[in-house]
Amino acid sequence: MFGKLVVVVLMYGVCVFGGIPNRGVSFANRRSSKLQDVSIDQSFWPQRPKESRFLSLFTVVTFPNGACAGASGDNGTCMTARECTARGGSANGYCANGFGLCCIFMTSCGSSTSENGTYFVNSGYPSAYDATGSCELTVVKSHPDVCQIRLDFNRFTIAGPDQMNHVCNQDQFIVSGGNPVPAICGINQGSHMYIDAGIGMTNPVKLTFVTSGSTFERLWKVKVTQIPCSTIYKADEGCLQYYTGVSGQLRSFNYDPTSGLQLSNQDYGICVRMERNFCGIQYTACPDTVNNRSRAFTLSGNSNTPVNAMIGSGAGPNNCANDWLLVPCATNVGRIQPAQALCTDRICGGTFSAELSMQAATVMSTVKPFRLWFHTDNIEAPIDIDNRGFCLNYIQQPCTNNVV
Repeated sequence: MFGKLVVVVLMYGVCVFGGIPNRGVSFANRRSSKLQDVSIDQSFWPQRPKESRFLSLFTVVTFPNGACAGASGDNGTCMTARECTARGGSANGYCANGFGLCCIFMTSCGSSTSENGTYFVNSGYPSAYDATGSCELTVVKSHPDVCQIRLDFNRFTIAGPDQMNHVCNQDQFIVSGGNPVPAICGINQGSHMYIDAGIGMTNPVKLTFVTSGSTFERLWKVKVTQIPCSTIYKADEGCLQYYTGVSGQLRSFNYDPTSGLQLSNQDYGICVRMERNFCGIQYTACPDTVNNRSRAFTLSGNSNTPVNAMIGSGAGPNNCANDWLLVPCATNVGRIQPAQALCTDRICGGTFSAELSMQAATVMSTVKPFRLWFHTDNIEAPIDIDNRGFCLNYIQQPCTNNVV
């Protein structure tokens, strides 16, 4: 799409009459002088065809409706003022060298949008929202070629789960109309989701915040980005979260080392795009500067006391039968990688390691594509207490490190 703007340009011009420039002398005086001495006049002003030296008064400026950064820091679309108003946006700074305006689309409860880059905010934003009810946004594809919807939680603070079983039974964020997405709650600022938008223009995606229970100051601002099928930044199929780059950080929803609680009823894939010339990936628990003993990986057991790493899919006391993070064919760095049939996959407990240990380790995987799977059931108490979930730093390993 392109924006068009007609600019009126006033140019200074000189009108030529009979080859003699008009410099403010009256036509009568100039005619009298010309009759008195035509030969002298013609020697100084040789005859030339009549011409106009005035330039066009109108110039049409066109520019693409591309992404732009608004004055407030929000992302928008570059367009003309008329187009922005007609489409329900608001101008937020200039773009296209000052010829266009950065148009921001922001909407709230009970609305529908097909604008790429729309911000879904709580009622009264930027003030907090303290009421009960349901706030829904319907996302319609802007083009049939759109395959995915990415949700970036720029702001996300709603009531957290219950203290006993960590179920989101007071406030919830629910996604419907796409691939199955678990309900989440709590604090999730900085997290994201990828939603499968299906094929064609049918099946809109609905985003719903449900608020209930006791009084609570809620605040949300969710950026909705529509992703075409042909782009290189489209997530792999089956990935609720998708990370790019040689290094980065992964967190479970509502993770916080101080007061966050691991959410129940979670079951989703977390993917890292394999960058060129990288063949493996390492994961390490994030630093925890809040607690005496790190709670950056606490999935099962009573995390108020030290809990060892548990591995495998069995039903024994050191296996992961209920809550786990699946790391395909995981091995601790420095250890000989086991045969495929002996690979460790599920890791749980209160220590991040691919072995039964109280010592945290850096865990390596060479299974491609790079993908984790996180699962929790709906029961915590009385065995699992105050688990935070996980926060992991990852770094991809180059193929030249003898990683295959």
